[in-house]
Amino acid sequence: MPPRTFDLAVVGAGICGLAHALAAARRGKRVVVVDRDRQANGASVRNFGFITVTGQQAGECWRRARRSRDVWAEVAEAAGIAVVQRGLLMIARRAEARAVLEQFLATDMGAECRLVEPADIGTYGKGLRSESFAGALYSPHEIRVESREAIPRLAAWLTERHEVTFRRETVVHAAAPPRLETSSGTIEAGAVVVCPGDDFHTLHADRIAAYGLTRCKLHMMRLSPSPFDERLPAIMSDLGMIRYLGYSELPAAKALARRLEAEQGEHIANGVHLIVVRGADNSLVVGDSHHYAATPDPFAPTVVDDLILDEFAHVFAHGAPPVVERWTGTYASAKDRLALVDKPSDALRIVIVTSGTGASTSFALAEEVVADLFG
Repeated sequence: MPPRTFDLAVVGAGICGLAHALAAARRGKRVVVVDRDRQANGASVRNFGFITVTGQQAGECWRRARRSRDVWAEVAEAAGIAVVQRGLLMIARRAEARAVLEQFLATDMGAECRLVEPADIGTYGKGLRSESFAGALYSPHEIRVESREAIPRLAAWLTERHEVTFRRETVVHAAAPPRLETSSGTIEAGAVVVCPGDDFHTLHADRIAAYGLTRCKLHMMRLSPSPFDERLPAIMSDLGMIRYLGYSELPAAKALARRLEAEQGEHIANGVHLIVVRGADNSLVVGDSHHYAATPDPFAPTVVDDLILDEFAHVFAHGAPPVVERWTGTYASAKDRLALVDKPSDALRIVIVTSGTGASTSFALAEEVVADLFG
């Protein structure tokens, strides 16, 4: 194959890579995206499709999430990607959790959110154990897409609307602008962005190793379609408040963490918290858990799923519908950062979201990287 010349080559066709392709294409750049798989198969299609703003860490991450949510809304309309759910109801099962929500509402991040009293939770939809709750926080900021449909559609739209070129089933052996050496031949590009997800070894392994990354495995389930009240937004609960930094870094979160450790220590040991989102077919996507290792094992013990469903049972008034799908996902994780942008040269960037927030923050992160590359 003869060399092809592009302004930007993106390695990786997950949401992070596609976000960089969009940001560059919107600047009129000629873009090629190269990926080893025929279709998206990693974290970008194994998640909730939940674009989470409320609860992201204060500052840069929260700002990126708000911007990314706006881009998702623009792209979804243009590309024919269905937004299947809007909003978030963060349930406070305990008084300590309510105290966290009250502190959160006093921050800038609480703008446009509201505290919901237990008696009023039913106005957002039926089917929750609202009589046993201490309250809830409603956020209007979140949107949800079906990831396994949205990511392929986004890639197709980038080709149709922005003339982005895709090289699928192509392995990149070396990425050093202005050349990419691939299994399908040489590609010439003025700049390169490597978005490897949790592959730390194929490209620039020495640069990536310096960040001390590991990988996180999570459990996910889809429950069969059921009479789920369509008014209900996405649902989270107390365990999420000690995982999401926008809540957990508040002073009140310390008391909540102590109580949860005493009452739900096994859940915490397995990194379990509850997210429930609805599909267009009224099925429920439910998760998740967090286990860390350099090479996570492929096994999914049912005890972890049982812990997730246990929290589900404390939030929803009726038992969980039958599980029709189970899967695991993995993503890059770091103890000291939510994302990294490494700059081996003026024309090369390595970009990794290291916090499981790829769907929620990649569009804004990509805009920053592309602006830095092209001025």
